[in-house]
Amino acid sequence: MRTEPPHHPALIPFHEPWQYELSFPCDPRSPRIARTTLRAILSAHHLVELSYRAELLTSELATNSVRHTKGPAAVRLHWLHPVLRVSVWDMSPDLPKPQRHGVSVYDEDGRGLAILELVADRWGGCAIGEGPYGPGGKTIWFELAITDGPPPLSPPLPPALAA
Repeated sequence: MRTEPPHHPALIPFHEPWQYELSFPCDPRSPRIARTTLRAILSAHHLVELSYRAELLTSELATNSVRHTKGPAAVRLHWLHPVLRVSVWDMSPDLPKPQRHGVSVYDEDGRGLAILELVADRWGGCAIGEGPYGPGGKTIWFELAITDGPPPLSPPLPPALAA
């Protein structure tokens, strides 16, 4: 019996929106897993130019979620050309408080908001009220924008290397 080969959907065009979400437990390995997943997604969508800043900020926010809450958390990536928005949700409704007198590089805590302010193009956060599934928690988000259009397509490999 002959079967048809499986149908694969077309790739999402560079300018079209997409969204991914990763839920993770309160575990010290979770920020690394979130970073690695984010890097893979941005690479697959040819957004490597955003990768370093996105990884730094995602790692900071995911680490805070693991350190300061007891429940699960989630990272959501939302692309709406030319902006990538990364949101980190956790179960604590308490928003981070900015330092009153600035932050020293020697401070153990309190650098997260300063890093967001320096690295993100835009950022914010909000507490989420009680929902139908329990406590709402909070979301902290940041946005990074690309400066150019889609990356050029890679040239095909020479025949000697393609084999």
